[in-house]
Amino acid sequence: MKVSLFVTCLIDMFQGDVGKDTVELLEHLGCEVDFPEKQTCCGQPAYNSGYVTEAKESMKHMIEVFENCEYVVTPSGSCATMFRDYPHVFEGDSVWEERAKKLADKTYELTQFIVDVLGIEDVGAKLDATATYHTSCHMTRLLGVVDAPMKLLHNVKGLNVTPLPNRHDCCGFGGTFSVKMTPISEQMVDEKVQHVEETQANILVGADCGCLMNIGGRIERTGKPIKVMHIASVLNSR
Repeated sequence: MKVSLFVTCLIDMFQGDVGKDTVELLEHLGCEVDFPEKQTCCGQPAYNSGYVTEAKESMKHMIEVFENCEYVVTPSGSCATMFRDYPHVFEGDSVWEERAKKLADKTYELTQFIVDVLGIEDVGAKLDATATYHTSCHMTRLLGVVDAPMKLLHNVKGLNVTPLPNRHDCCGFGGTFSVKMTPISEQMVDEKVQHVEETQANILVGADCGCLMNIGGRIERTGKPIKVMHIASVLNSR
């Protein structure tokens, strides 16, 4: 099965190991992975900030970049959601709506692709630790990916997964929200860190680098002994 990796801006700039783990994991599961080098941003930051015209230019570019791919997989529920929303953005556009729909239909978040397309719930991972899982907003509420990450995590040998209290609460990142509304964002992430501590887990797992960067940054600044891991890295542990 041929898979084209959409690596996302945050992974490209800050968390390259997550991209590496994603490729290794997909190849371990029998996929042929390629990386379209002309990919850029999905347009979400500009679109969510109200710069729709500017965002559309980025979106059109991404449609062209991934147009001939069989499957598009990204280790980000947030960016996958943006791709899935392209048909809405281009609704009524005689040139771009249908092309946007074709891209949306073949785009999957990583765990969603593994469970729903490949039909795999045990990737053969092993990690001796106690972890809790943060459910990111876009991935669960908009993309609708809820069960896939938990199915995969519960089959990681040696990993004890404990429920995160108030897991549906936002971590306070929200893209530009954390920049424009910093005091509110700070209170939200402090609550999230408090709930992570309550689980007594030594690892916080998530599927969106934005959330992990926000929560992980707060954990580091407050000196908490909790490691933050993207689910791709957990599933690629051997």
